[in-house]
Amino acid sequence: MKFKDQIGFVRQNIKKNRLRVFMTILATTMGCSFLIVLASVGFGFQKTLTDEIQRQQILTEVKVEGKQNGEDSAKPITSSLIKDIEKTENVKAVVTRNMIEAPAKAQLEGRTGQNFTSIVTNMKQEKKANLSLDRGRMPEKPNEIVVGYHFGKQLLTENEQKQLDAYNSNPEGNVKRPEGYKEDVLNKKVTFVYTDLNGKEKSYPLVITGVSKKPARDFMEDTNVMIGDNMLKELAPLVNPDFDYEKEITYTNVNAYASSIDQVDGLTKALKDKGYLVYSITEELESMNLFFTAFKVGLIFVGTVAVLIASIGIFNTMTMAVTERTQQIGIMKAIGAQPNMIRRLFLMESAWIGVAGSVIGVVISYGISWAANKIVPLILQSTAGGGEAAPFDMQISYIPVSLVLIAAAISIGVAILSGLRPAVKATNIDVLSALRREI
Repeated sequence: MKFKDQIGFVRQNIKKNRLRVFMTILATTMGCSFLIVLASVGFGFQKTLTDEIQRQQILTEVKVEGKQNGEDSAKPITSSLIKDIEKTENVKAVVTRNMIEAPAKAQLEGRTGQNFTSIVTNMKQEKKANLSLDRGRMPEKPNEIVVGYHFGKQLLTENEQKQLDAYNSNPEGNVKRPEGYKEDVLNKKVTFVYTDLNGKEKSYPLVITGVSKKPARDFMEDTNVMIGDNMLKELAPLVNPDFDYEKEITYTNVNAYASSIDQVDGLTKALKDKGYLVYSITEELESMNLFFTAFKVGLIFVGTVAVLIASIGIFNTMTMAVTERTQQIGIMKAIGAQPNMIRRLFLMESAWIGVAGSVIGVVISYGISWAANKIVPLILQSTAGGGEAAPFDMQISYIPVSLVLIAAAISIGVAILSGLRPAVKATNIDVLSALRREI
């Protein structure tokens, strides 16, 4: 019998018991769908956390917290160590930052802003590290700066400052938060007034040449002010009178940047080998992926149990099919059908049930996944306080192609194994007994 004829034979037998086959396929579909949907929750949470980490951090960034100084202590990063870091393989740029934590205020066109963070940094290295700007350009002169996206909101008139105080005292009241400076701050000259430890004020007129990109999250506000390191000599003594620009400088934050994300892991290991205390996104992702891999394997195992339960239906269906076709099998053997072909016919039938159940199960799983991603966040949003709460930006369910292939392979494999014993039983039927049964 040709393969084409074998397929036609299987289709003919399936049509004879449509209701029974339909119920068996339905059980397989439910088992496959349960497996995919259950495991998709693990994939969804992993994707949500991974996207969140990648949004908040620069992928090629490696934070250098210090260098080991003996077994139990570490020393901060200084200017002499920066040269060593720069010589490390795969380093594209090394950004050094110092926070000027002195009382300060910014003055622009009769407005005053106070709640901002002054960061002294190396602008050339920031440019090499691809600091993203919303508009404008990187500073090229000593008196040029880059401000955060929400810097203008901090510039208030006296009346707006009173309005802000009233708003802060009662955020749920009728007083709205002032919007601050509405015009574009780009290319505007701002006077920064710093107060040193003795209460003495010093003014620095600076020009805004760039505005940083908007933070990834709507609830985040960027009011930083990035100043070139040429100002460190004047600003650092405001908070540290003993600061000597000619001596070795200690940095608050040091970040090394690789040329590409593929080199981050190598750069992290190279710095660790030198004794530096480092942290990179790849390390966090590795530990997180390890946890979620174990989590997803557990979910797939639980889902496989449902497929195994569905296999009981396939076994019963195929066993009944063999019993009902005993006379037919006897005739096939009498006219010369080989046992391998008879076994293959029944295995094809059980495999067809597995394939049909898997295809339908995958389609239903995508539908359930889509509905879960639409409905569950709305329920959580409503539970958390309705429209006033921040929207839940998370993916409850995610079905990658690999999960579909794994679930389909498990479902079809279990279906074939379920039909194996009835198929072997069919090959062992005695011809004379089968024909005598008909008589």
